[in-house]
Amino acid sequence: MSEPDVKSHKIEFPCDDYPIKVIGDTVVGFKDTVIEILSKHAKVDLSTLAERQSKEGKYTTVQLHIVAESENQLHDINSALRATGIVKMVL
Repeated sequence: MSEPDVKSHKIEFPCDDYPIKVIGDTVVGFKDTVIEILSKHAKVDLSTLAERQSKEGKYTTVQLHIVAESENQLHDINSALRATGIVKMVL
């Protein structure tokens, strides 16, 4: 039996509908902080905004779509979000 043909999924830039999911500590202003940082680096589609707390309320997830222009831009977004100290993961 042969292995399935697996192709790497490369992002083609610009990507007008790039989903970002940010997971962090549940603190006052988490959503606003995420939106502010993303807005500094990319065009943000606020109509796609979704926010959810973990079962115990310890973590909050903010998800929305941006216009991704380059790999460097995504790296800068990740770095800026993590520099806040309240972001645990960026997907």
